[in-house]
Amino acid sequence: MYPFTYHRASSIEQAQALLDVSDDSKLLAGGQTLIPTLKQHLASPGALVDIGKIEALRFVRVEKASVVVGAATPHAQVAGDGKLAQKIPALAHLAGKIGDPHVRNVGTLGGSIANNDPAADYPAACLALGATIQTDKRNISADDFFTGLFETALEEHEIITEISFPVPKLAAYEKFPNPASRYALAGVFVAQTEAGVRVAVTGAGVNGVFRMTEMESALANNWSADALEGISPSADSLLSDLHGAADYRAHLVNVMAKRAVAQTC
Repeated sequence: MYPFTYHRASSIEQAQALLDVSDDSKLLAGGQTLIPTLKQHLASPGALVDIGKIEALRFVRVEKASVVVGAATPHAQVAGDGKLAQKIPALAHLAGKIGDPHVRNVGTLGGSIANNDPAADYPAACLALGATIQTDKRNISADDFFTGLFETALEEHEIITEISFPVPKLAAYEKFPNPASRYALAGVFVAQTEAGVRVAVTGAGVNGVFRMTEMESALANNWSADALEGISPSADSLLSDLHGAADYRAHLVNVMAKRAVAQTC
């Protein structure tokens, strides 16, 4: 690692003040992506501001029509919260399939969506459920939040504080995981929401998470796995790497979408 100054913030206000001291400071939550990046000398921030222990950012709050999760809440807490699982079982299921026990107990929801890895699970949940991402400055809809590969609408030093997930009528998530990392080669989150059917795909797109509008239209007319027969994203828009070619990922998207819908029937 390159040398840096480490700060542990005890409040959001203190974290923001520490970030503003230097232009090259970065936030640290769970560190599951940032720490390996530092070890490989792929980043060299002058300071790290650790927000992972701020209690105001570590919570699950179940409301009548939504579930609100603090940005520093570990995946394991999301997966294990009984009230959350009653309201949005698909979200608890998704969190329980992230990585391994170490990753689930250290990695955080806010850190995952802020990083916006193209194979991460939470972006699919946010997009399919129509979540709202609240920061220390504003509220951002999931449709506007994820802007590209490892890119989001967050401004410099903007801090995610909580994510609000509307409770869907039906929802499910299925992914085909890389056997080593458990990242999604293709993951599909389907949901019947108050605003209509939403289908989000992760792990496959060259620009990260995206919605499958053709699947949404088909499911709006007929909520069944059969309605998705023959519907896959164009291979031209998908990743192709040593883990899977683009046409293989296109096939996986269709299979995972069918499995997700079948879960709810």
